[in-house]
Amino acid sequence: MAKDDLTLEVGERTVKVTNPAKVYFPESGYTKLDLVQYYLAVGEGALRGVYRRPMVLKRFVNGADKEPFFQKRAPANRPDWITTAHVSFPSGRSADLAVCDELADVIWVVNLGCIDLNPWPVREDDVDHPDELRVDLDPTPEANWGMVRDVAAVVREVLEELGYRSFPKTSGSRGIHINVRIERRWGFQDVRRCALALGREVERRVPELATTAWWKEERHGVFLDYNQNARDRTVASAYSVRPTPDARVSAPFHWDELPDVELGDFTIATMPKRYAEIGDPGAEIDDAAHSLEPLLELVERQAAEGLGEAPLPPHYPKAEGEPIRAQPSRRRTK
Repeated sequence: MAKDDLTLEVGERTVKVTNPAKVYFPESGYTKLDLVQYYLAVGEGALRGVYRRPMVLKRFVNGADKEPFFQKRAPANRPDWITTAHVSFPSGRSADLAVCDELADVIWVVNLGCIDLNPWPVREDDVDHPDELRVDLDPTPEANWGMVRDVAAVVREVLEELGYRSFPKTSGSRGIHINVRIERRWGFQDVRRCALALGREVERRVPELATTAWWKEERHGVFLDYNQNARDRTVASAYSVRPTPDARVSAPFHWDELPDVELGDFTIATMPKRYAEIGDPGAEIDDAAHSLEPLLELVERQAAEGLGEAPLPPHYPKAEGEPIRAQPSRRRTK
């Protein structure tokens, strides 16, 4: 072990932190050790967001201002207490992904250079049936933060009308994520199709603000990215630090906080105090799992109105009923 390396006792584990003084955020000066200490401070909440989920390791080995690399296979030289889950990708290939089931696992991942945590929406014991519906509100360049909050309120409204309890968090970038715990009875395609139907209903109610258009040239306002529910797609989990200059955090919040939520309020510096004072707004997310049936009924109603399948990402197998997978400006015309 290098002389500057540290060992930390995290629960029943001893975790090594290599090169703790390495600066990960050049503009704000935060180091790897600062990142580790942050995750220890919000440990229960951060673990809840990734617990027993296969995880893609997004490693910023040269700091937040440099490009990361994505490691989809668990490192061969991992500690013997790190478990894995075997998953298959849309390409047909498969791999063993790292799984976090205790806080020491999270710290081990952070030491590898993972600034944010990127789990699948499944648990290790059933990797083909998601237990989380993810609503990703992704603003287009023309959209402002107020528009994102307005669309989030409509998403909540639609979900509540259908009987769902939802849990919002900032993305830590420019948007908002809204998660719903669901029963593990449906595959990725069904969950994705439900996310599309939900997005279309929001779009119907506020067409000037929201869009489900997959092609960027057709989007406006806030894009509801239904494809974040496709197999092998991940989003930063709750309490993840994001690679922004001020080290912003993907912060869970209560719905009644929505009108006053500001992205810059949640950083590696401010979140430990907030967490100590109010706890985790998402703490009850695992209390109940919802059926997808109300959303599947919405899918059927929309299909009867002519709203069928929508494009998947380019490298995915073609879905039944999927429209032409080419951006409109490049399609051939007779």
